[in-house]
Amino acid sequence: MIPAAFDYIAPETVGDAIAALGSEAEEIKVLAGGQSLLPVLRLRLAAPTLVVDLGRIPELSGISEDGDAIVIGAMTTHDEVSSSPAVAEHAAVLGKAASTVADPQVRHRGTLGGALVHADPAGDMPAPVLALDAELVVAGPDGERTVPAAEFFEDLFTTAVGENELLIKIRVPKHTGWRGHYEKFTRVAQQWSIVAVAAAVKTDGKTISEAKLALTNMGSTAIRATAVEQALIGQPASADVVKAAAAQAAAGTNPPTDTNGTAGYRRHLATVLTGRAVLSAAGATG
Repeated sequence: MIPAAFDYIAPETVGDAIAALGSEAEEIKVLAGGQSLLPVLRLRLAAPTLVVDLGRIPELSGISEDGDAIVIGAMTTHDEVSSSPAVAEHAAVLGKAASTVADPQVRHRGTLGGALVHADPAGDMPAPVLALDAELVVAGPDGERTVPAAEFFEDLFTTAVGENELLIKIRVPKHTGWRGHYEKFTRVAQQWSIVAVAAAVKTDGKTISEAKLALTNMGSTAIRATAVEQALIGQPASADVVKAAAAQAAAGTNPPTDTNGTAGYRRHLATVLTGRAVLSAAGATG
């Protein structure tokens, strides 16, 4: 199907992009990598009167280090995130999750910021960002503001980004010395996650000193598995101990029932995948 007609603008600065968002157009959509927006336009599930393309704003791309954080531009692609040495060293689970997104073509076009603002609960990138306690920097007519990841994802396809605002960068605290793993379950290759688990684990010898986990597609947003995190602190990274802690993974979740499985099936998957993710991140075997 051919999209409905719309006006198009490709600003070259963040300021110009924000000004475009404040125009009098009836409905405005922001184009990042386009991997979510373009199919929606083709199906006419959205019919904006103006599309603002961020692809010509160089300051929105790139990965850098700033003290105790990694700063990732919102237009940085999944491929760039997955192949970044800085991400591998300081935010391993984020790079591993990015490497699982769809296929190489999508990873070379899709962007971290676009995935986060789209806020699909089955999307792969919100969970590692949430697990790593990232901060998201949003710019608007009144300047910049910083939103913790725990407050950024508000509901299904809904974030803290306002109508006249843009997500411009993501600040990820360095988790140097932590190991990470993203355990994802799908029925067929390149499918959306039925359930996935982002795990970042810090060990002291064979003991888990800290753990951070978040779940994909277990509710209307990515969800932090805090009960499991607390149960793992100070425990040996053994299969039995991790399995017992992972049994709490579905606590407080509200997974959907759809053609890929029931809510009960997803709760079971969450416990199994959490155990695998933690053991892999801790460098242990099952």
